[in-house]
Order: sequence, then C-alpha cells, then structure tokens
Amino acid sequence: MIDQPTLDELWDFGDPAASEARFRVELEQGGPWDDTERAELTTQLARAIGMQGKFDEAAAILIEIPEESDPIVGVRVLLESGRVMNSSGHPEAAAGLFRQAATIAGRLGAEFLLIDALHMLAIVDAPGAEDWTARAVELAEASPDDRTKRWLVSLHSNLGWRYFDDDNLDAAFASFTEAARWADLLGTAQQREWAQEALAECAAAMDAASESL
Repeated sequence: MIDQPTLDELWDFGDPAASEARFRVELEQGGPWDDTERAELTTQLARAIGMQGKFDEAAAILIEIPEESDPIVGVRVLLESGRVMNSSGHPEAAAGLFRQAATIAGRLGAEFLLIDALHMLAIVDAPGAEDWTARAVELAEASPDDRTKRWLVSLHSNLGWRYFDDDNLDAAFASFTEAARWADLLGTAQQREWAQEALAECAAAMDAASESL
C-alpha cells in the first residue's frame, strides 16, 4: 500500500493533466512499485483523467483493474468510480459506490479512505450532508495522524459552501471559520488561501444582506 504523503507528492489537484502525466511516468517506468501499488497508482491515474472530463476513459481504466487486487485497492476503485459517476451527472449511482467504499474501508480500518468516502457522500447526498460530515469530522478529529486530520479543512469548507448556497450565511461563516482554523494548523498553502477567500466572500455576502434590510 502506498502511503498518502507519497501520493500527495504526485498530485496537483489544480492541474489534473500534469498529475496524469506524473502517474503515467510512474506506471510506465516501473519504479519501486509492486503489483498492488501499481493498481493504486492506476486508480489515481483514472481520477486525474476523470477530472479533465474524460469520463469514459477514466471508467474504462478502473474496470480493467484486477478484481483480486488488495482490498484497499478495491476501496480506491469504488471511490474513483463514484467520483466519475458524480462528475458525469449521476450522483445517485455515485452515492451507492461511496456507501460501499465507506463500509469496506470501515471494516479494514482504513480511516483516511473512510473519511474520503464520507466526505463524498456529503457532496452527493444533500439531505444527509450534515450527518455525513459530522461522522467524518468525528473521525478526523480523533485521528492521531496529521494528514488524516487535514480532512477537516475540506469537510468544514464543503459544508460551508452548502450553507452558503442555501443562504444560511451565519452557518456558512462558522464553517468557513473552522476550515480556516484547520488550514492554518495543518493545511497546505493553497488550502489556506482558499479558506481566506471563502471567509471574505461570505463576509461580503453577509454585509450585502444586512444593507438590503
């Protein structure tokens, strides 16, 4: 199994095409990877391709990953298949895949991937977003691993944007404040920047709402 910091080094979520190229290089050159790790890298290759809107290509890659791969790889296949389904306009189908991923990750004790699945369920299942987020936040806060705790930035931020879109600006600002706090503690430079931008946008919306009263 590849640890998350190693995968982080290969990822640039702001540039999925460059990320795709890095994953292809790792897979083509062989590197130090065993078969299970190559399968993990392949799931991330598919994710990078899907982020570019090439959903059929991403899905085809995921289907080709051997079913007998490590259970962790199976969870990653479910996660990335769900992301492809959601991004291509099928959130209900995606939710089923994310539920499967959460169940298996929980059984395996794969905390990072379990939180990932819960965070995706909060995105695709609007009525249950608060509950899914609360479960994920509880796990992340209790984790001894700082990389896993970093999920708190995205979890609070995503919930904040959901509140924002629902015009619940006070709740949005509270969530963005928590996201910014965790970004300052454990986040990347990009996350810190995004957190401050979210706070500024929400504050401006609150000011505009007050002026219209």
